Amino acid sequence: MNRRLFFTSAIGVALLAVAGAAAWSIYLRPVKVQIAAVERDVPVQVFGLGTVEARVTSKVGFKVAGVLTELRADVGDRVAKGAVLARLDDREGSARVARAKAATEQAEANLQRATAGVQKAQANFANARTISERRQQLVQSATTSIEAAESAKAAQDAAAADVSLATSDVAVARAAIADAKALLQQETATLDFHTLAAPYDAMVTARLKELGSAPGAGEPVFTLIDPKTVWVLAYIDESKAGEIKVGAPADIVLRSRPGHRFAGHVARIEPESDRVNEERRVAISFDTIPENFNLGEQAEVYITTVRLAKPLLVPEAAIVGLGKAQGMVWTVEDGRLSQHKVTLGHRLLDGRFEITAGLADNAAVVTQLVSGMRVGRAAKAAGGATP
Repeated sequence: MNRRLFFTSAIGVALLAVAGAAAWSIYLRPVKVQIAAVERDVPVQVFGLGTVEARVTSKVGFKVAGVLTELRADVGDRVAKGAVLARLDDREGSARVARAKAATEQAEANLQRATAGVQKAQANFANARTISERRQQLVQSATTSIEAAESAKAAQDAAAADVSLATSDVAVARAAIADAKALLQQETATLDFHTLAAPYDAMVTARLKELGSAPGAGEPVFTLIDPKTVWVLAYIDESKAGEIKVGAPADIVLRSRPGHRFAGHVARIEPESDRVNEERRVAISFDTIPENFNLGEQAEVYITTVRLAKPLLVPEAAIVGLGKAQGMVWTVEDGRLSQHKVTLGHRLLDGRFEITAGLADNAAVVTQLVSGMRVGRAAKAAGGATP
């Protein structure tokens, strides 16, 4: 009987010890927690998706219709400003230019002839005036008849009219030259339209016609881009785009090169957002444009809106009741757990929030919630130190 009582008591004591140990472990033993550390110079970034595009892109063609007889560029070629890209059959245009040149030369010859006619008319007028003046003097001395004097005066007036007529012929000849030169200039310009040249230093991205085809006036033959204007046109959620500014630094990750980040900056913020997707269009320029790029390639952009000098950051999972830039966090103060309602600032891409207000000076913020946490319980950092 005593033996049975002894064993029963022993078992009871053992159970009480186990229960006490469990209670100490659950309620009294210091809980190990992860503590947030103050960081330095942390960038706050906004993420967006976009595609590689060119700000300057042109579809170029001839101003006149014709048959393609020469093509000097193909897709992928880089051409300098003024380089010949293609030519049309220009035999008919060349003939018109030659005809206009001949007309110009004829007009210049007519001007020379008209100028000589003026000189002749002026000489005749001078002679007729001299004769008329002499006859008028002779009439006064009764040496000649009045009829002879009047005939000399009429001959002088006719010579003066011939001078005016010859002068008018010169004006007409000069006008004819101007018209002929204008026609020559027009025909020369039309002939130049049979040659297609690059309007700027460009890269050919498409060749739309081949030899022997007959493009109409204005119909595109090539698509060109200015490779110096390649950028990424990205789409940013409107709720995250408010702090983006032109000139802000950015990182660009191309889908074909996921392990490399290209430095860039915000070049333009479109004034009109996408009404359906509620996204803002932001253009990101490369600081150094990649040597090999592909238009339309998908790209990720990370725009730095601000840099935090010495932020205290806590993961979203460690915030209780998150909402409207506020939430409850666990802290360790004088070695024991506590809770505080804090004000939150910027949110990082990794899900951490900046705590801006609401903490005591000696409070250390818990970054990972564990079981057994309650206000007042002893706590120590996971590394062994007591916060």
